[in-house]
Amino acid sequence: MAKDGKYPLLSKIDSPADLRKLPEEKLPAVCAELRAFIIESLSNNPGHFASSLGAVELTVALHYTMETPQDKIVWDVGHQAYGHKILTGRRDRFDTNRKFKGLKPFPAPEESEYDAFIGGHASNSISAALGLAVSAKMNGKENEHTIAVIGDGSMSGGLAYEGLNNASSSDNNLLIILNDNNMSIDKSVGGMSQLLISMHSSRLYNKIRHRAACFFTKIGLLNKARAASLTRFNNGLKAMLYQQQNIFEGMSVRYFGPIDGHDVIELVHTLNIIKDMKGPKLLHIHTVKGRGYEPAEKDATAWHQPGVFDIETGERIISESGIPRFQDVFGETLVELAKMNPAVVGVTPAMPTGCSMNLLMKEMPERFFDVGIAEGHAVTFSAGLGKGGAMPFCNIYSSFMQRGYDNLIHDAALQRVNMVLCLDRAGIVGEDGPTHHGAFDLAYLRPIPDITIASPYDECELRRMMFTAQQPNMGTFVIRYPRGRGMLTDWKCPLESIPVGKGRRLKEGDDVALVTIGPIGKSVAGAIDEAAKQGVSVAHYDMRFLKPIDTELLHEIGRKFKYIVTLEDGVIKGGLASAVIEFMAENRYTPAIHPMGIPDIFVEHGASAELYRECRMDTPAVLEAILKFKQI
Repeated sequence: MAKDGKYPLLSKIDSPADLRKLPEEKLPAVCAELRAFIIESLSNNPGHFASSLGAVELTVALHYTMETPQDKIVWDVGHQAYGHKILTGRRDRFDTNRKFKGLKPFPAPEESEYDAFIGGHASNSISAALGLAVSAKMNGKENEHTIAVIGDGSMSGGLAYEGLNNASSSDNNLLIILNDNNMSIDKSVGGMSQLLISMHSSRLYNKIRHRAACFFTKIGLLNKARAASLTRFNNGLKAMLYQQQNIFEGMSVRYFGPIDGHDVIELVHTLNIIKDMKGPKLLHIHTVKGRGYEPAEKDATAWHQPGVFDIETGERIISESGIPRFQDVFGETLVELAKMNPAVVGVTPAMPTGCSMNLLMKEMPERFFDVGIAEGHAVTFSAGLGKGGAMPFCNIYSSFMQRGYDNLIHDAALQRVNMVLCLDRAGIVGEDGPTHHGAFDLAYLRPIPDITIASPYDECELRRMMFTAQQPNMGTFVIRYPRGRGMLTDWKCPLESIPVGKGRRLKEGDDVALVTIGPIGKSVAGAIDEAAKQGVSVAHYDMRFLKPIDTELLHEIGRKFKYIVTLEDGVIKGGLASAVIEFMAENRYTPAIHPMGIPDIFVEHGASAELYRECRMDTPAVLEAILKFKQI
């Protein structure tokens, strides 16, 4: 793809070693080509756009100054890492990025030796890189550099501070790059965001101090002990004179910056000076998300992952089907409920646009809380709100909720707090791959006492479940639903209660019971009609609730059917299939049970239809399972 004429420098860079052969003055041109290549590639093959554009100069500077792959770069989240992939031997395969069997959506060590650690969830880079740095020292690799690149709002996550705290007390030479663009997906919020802004406001002071430290280190007048003493003195003086505390230096992590993250030459010079300094250090750079493409610079949120677009006009090519996304139904319903119930509030960890809670933010800003990338805090904060009499709807993507598991058990369920936990992106989510598939929620939620677990069959059911959940004394109520569009054009059904723990028989049948939960049941309904044509009568049961599960319905199924097919958009082990098998065994029913769902693997990335087919969860696979009845 990188033809010599269009990308004369980039086309000759097959590894960072090729980049390091270039004279320094060529680096701005390399950055320009790399940025143009990313824009061209993503206009046709969508991916994470604005973040990678903002990190182009940093990426070039890191690979120019470090001896990668011996030196290790850990990318936080991985939204910023497309330039890294292109420079590390994957340029000519970049058109397969995020496609089934193609390049992975985030850094992955199994794909390349240049990917030091898996990226996908936020705030883990400092901890992971610290482990790599300490391991390098233990193995006598004193000259090996380890770099954590953190940005896009990830500094609001608690794990980042745990890593910083440990870095300051461990023997290591970790270099942390704080890529500060004042954005995550939506605009960054919270005290860390304000602190970084205040650091920008004292930029001249920091620049003078940074250059002085580099100079004195270079000529041998500033060693590790002197630097630590000077840092403490400087910290106290600055706090006294300017009422400003540098949190990093307060944790004994040497701070440099902020500097212009789009000046590749300055980045190279700075990295060359500080990379060999002993002890943990942090370089604070300031960048613009979407840099170099005007529409993305103006609206970085919309251009975080924009889909297909026209490069010349900046027009995003969005197909309009007339059918809303589940998250849109959630957002509009939440506003309706907030108007009906003054206790209703919304909480999200930095995903207001992604989960459509931005609708409540716009309509009732005083009843909306974006807590930053901090899933555990989001759950405990919501539990506190609920304990205080509010009715929080806490919306977290399913795979991100894994980070708040203890909070859900200890702070919500144990206290029987009235709160609603909405898990968006449940089940297979497509091109974002194994770090983002909501595969485990049904299984990891089911063992928790005193919670309700529900999954709507369609958009109307989602509205009704949300209405049910916010009624008095419902306790901790979980609703999980998938990414993307549903199937209904007329989805604004009346808001009314659903009996908690009650499923429903959608279709009568005599031979096979198809037991499903969630929208996947609706998506494979065609298998039932096709089975009838082949002489097999199928009854379809939508359980609605995994917990409490409808035992009356399960007794009906156990008494009537000798063959049961279960289907769920989650791992088979521990979810609906396990619940049905346990019930049948406990009550001495002996049907043959064929569980269908996500197998015991980490599902890779690709279009959702391809992944459902790969996991044997699509209509043909369900039909095949049903027709096995003829063999019984």
